Order: sequence, then structure tokens, then C-alpha cells
Amino acid sequence: MAPVVAVLRGRAWADVTLMSTGQHRELLDQVLDAFALVPDVRLDVMQPNQSLPELTARLIVAIDAYLRESPHDAVLAQGDTTTVLAAGLVAFYHRIPFGHVEAGMRTGDMLRPFPEEMNRVLASRLARWHFAATESCQQNLLREGIGARQIFVTGNTVIDALHDAVRRIGPAAPAKGSGERMVLVTMHRRESFGDPMREAIRAIRTLADAREDVRFLFPVHPNPNVRALIQEGPGTHARITLTDPLGYLDFVRAMRDSSLILTDSGGVQEEAPALAKPVLVLREETERPEAVEQGVARLVGTDCDAIVAQVNELLDDPTAYARMAIGRSPYGDGQASMRIADVLERDLTRTRGSGGRP
Repeated sequence: MAPVVAVLRGRAWADVTLMSTGQHRELLDQVLDAFALVPDVRLDVMQPNQSLPELTARLIVAIDAYLRESPHDAVLAQGDTTTVLAAGLVAFYHRIPFGHVEAGMRTGDMLRPFPEEMNRVLASRLARWHFAATESCQQNLLREGIGARQIFVTGNTVIDALHDAVRRIGPAAPAKGSGERMVLVTMHRRESFGDPMREAIRAIRTLADAREDVRFLFPVHPNPNVRALIQEGPGTHARITLTDPLGYLDFVRAMRDSSLILTDSGGVQEEAPALAKPVLVLREETERPEAVEQGVARLVGTDCDAIVAQVNELLDDPTAYARMAIGRSPYGDGQASMRIADVLERDLTRTRGSGGRP
């Protein structure tokens, strides 16, 4: 949302309030710093190891209290988090039009990813503006009965932010000639907790044991369920580096400097192809099929043997690698935020009759 905020704040008609609910606070603050953003409102609803019902209830109450005191003409939220669901629901209660950025992504399975698929499906029932990343997302919304005039294919603002970040981190350092390649790994989704994550970690350990030409960089998500599993898995290994979550610019740099990325993240499935990095998706389903269809990502699941085989193929077969590393993302051209602002300006600055208030 950082590029959306930046564009809207550059428009004379828009008065923008940036709200942080506090969900994923440890990760969010790093991103806010990277884009020099300071929230106007901080709700800080998070509590250690809370349940989804507890989080949802606190979000609804806190957002409602704010909007009662400070009415707004529109509410925007991005993605598929519980924050998005709560923001859309409270906006509906207040009869404030809601814009869903990154609308229309679907796996078709309400339990994969959990609870994100449910969040975005319900958000689509609440939204007035559906800012879809791709034509495929638009078709998903049309099939669900959303009116065509409410859907706008803008690309994803994730790519806008990535273009800005790449300009700021500068060119990569010259290779040192060691021949060692880096594989970047991220896992954090609830559907991965337990055996799926253990299997993926076993694959990483197997590869690290077998290949002296590869090192793994694994930024560990702050969720205690993730940390416990990862800390019991890789342990200490010379070719596996476990780190705290990287700041946004550092993470973009890590993606750029890697040879291959293993992830269950949605955003990384969009960003990595734009950086010409093959992506192996550690999930059984993805709401981003465009990357798989264009051959820049592969859906491999979490079976240890399957992961090992796919990583080995891409690292050992230059032709297979080159087919994926084409440097193109199907999720946008870096202008999504401008398109979103244009739609909002058109709809929100119309006057009601002669002399009507915008």
C-alpha cells in the first residue's frame, strides 16, 4: 500500500489517513521505515499467540471506534489478511465505500490458504471497488457475480513497490567467483504449520548435506509456531543461515542476489519473477496461477523428495533454469497505484448536481 499512499498524498483532492492495525507489527515497522511512512493511527491489537477469533474481534472493535470518531469517505485495504476482512466489514457497518486492493485472487479451496482464502472471498462481498491484479482475477470476480463496472484491472501495487525498491538498492555487487549459489527460503502460512513445514525443512537439510555449491538463507517469520518448527529442523548447518525477518529493502536485495527462491508467500510469487528468479511454491494450491501458467513459478507442495528433485533440476540444468528466469511478472508494470488513484478520483470527486459538495 505504500505506493498507493504516496500517489494519493500527491493528489490535491485526497486527504489520506494511514492506519496500522498492528497485525505483523515486527514486519510492518521495517516496511514503514523503508518507505518513510508514519501511521497516523496505530491500533496495536496484537497479542502473543492469539487465536483468530480473538484477533478478529479486537480488530473490528478498534477500527469501529476510530471510524465513529473520524468518519471517512472511503476505506482501502490490501491483500488477504484478517485486517482486510475487519476493515471491509466495519466500513460496511458505517456505510463507507470499501476498496479492495489485490482483489479476485482465488485458489477455490476455502481451507488453502487458511484463513486467507475466506478473508478475500468475504472482502469481495463487501467491496465497492475491486482493484484486480490480472485479467484472471477479474474473471474470478465476474464468476462470483461482481458487476463488471466495479472491477478495475490495475496490476498489483506489490510490483510498484518493488520497482521503487530496486532503484534504491542499486546494482548487485560483482560475483566473487566462488561458484556458490544462494537459495532463499521463506515459510509462514498457517496451512504449512506442522508436518508440511517439517517436510520442507527436511528437504532443505537434505540439499544442504548433499550440495557444497549451495547455501540457504532462511529469514524466520516471528510467529512462534513457525519459529519452533524451524529451530527444531535445520539446527546448525554450515550452509543454512537462519536470520530474523529481513527489512523490506534487504529482502529485495536477497531476492535479487539469490539463484532460486522457495516460498509459501503470495507476494514473493509476484516479486521474484520480475527479478528473473525462479520460484518453487511450497503449497498445494496457489491463488496466483498466472505465474505457474507462464512458467516462471512451479507449484511443488511440501513433499521432501519433490522439493529436492525440483531444486536439483533447476540448479543442474541451465536450460530448465533459463526457461523460468525470463525477468517478467504477470502481476503488473509498476503503474497500479496511479490507476487506483485515478478510479478513486473519478468516483469521489463527482459533484451531486450544480454546486453539490464533492
